[in-house]
Amino acid sequence: MTTPEHLPTTARYAVYFAPGQNDLWWDAGSHWLGRCALTGQALTQPVVDGFSVAQFAQLTQAPRRYGWHATLKAPFVLAKDCTLAELQNELSALARRHRAFELPSLVVSQMDGFLGLRIDGDDHAVQHIAANCVTGLHAFAAPLPPSEWVRRRGKGLSARQEQLLQDWGYPFVLDQFRFHFSLTGSLTGALTDVLADVTPTHVDALKLAAQQHFAALPPCRFDQLALFEEARPGAPFAWVSSHALKA
Repeated sequence: MTTPEHLPTTARYAVYFAPGQNDLWWDAGSHWLGRCALTGQALTQPVVDGFSVAQFAQLTQAPRRYGWHATLKAPFVLAKDCTLAELQNELSALARRHRAFELPSLVVSQMDGFLGLRIDGDDHAVQHIAANCVTGLHAFAAPLPPSEWVRRRGKGLSARQEQLLQDWGYPFVLDQFRFHFSLTGSLTGALTDVLADVTPTHVDALKLAAQQHFAALPPCRFDQLALFEEARPGAPFAWVSSHALKA
């Protein structure tokens, strides 16, 4: 007999690094995006020279839906024979196999048409954890539906990325993985009536604002994995549970 835990669902789950909920990095990042993924509360965003409140909100709309995070395992639907509790138990066990550490310096960088915070230095520890999340949790992910295959191939993939997509359900993993916190959505081409175009001057202003917003924070400590949920297609991602690394 099918139990409620095994009923089909459209919910998706993602494994992120997110700073602790009382951490200055969580507060700063959530305010930059304008939403707390723990409470669902809308937050006041910083004022950025050259942008109205509505324009800056538009530029951060895409990452705001996902919450402040760095992706380790991209969103997936649970495999039909797996439960959320089983996923959480495995994620806790995976987290306990790694020691907490401080991230190297994070710098504002332009990445494939958007701005992000990236590691400036050795990222071996992060790469190792991300790879373990991708491979160790793969059995919990249902096969991708056709629409997701199309979307994930949308920007064109290298042969290596296509192979990773087929093997692991996402093209930017393992040797193609780049740890980052997204600061904006796309900065290329026309956007909306609120902001018709993003010029190099706009980009420079955004970079400066981001550098100033995060500059005074202490080193960011990587001490937990976070499970986030998209309850239904298009819904904002919400924080479900935290899974501590070894002290």
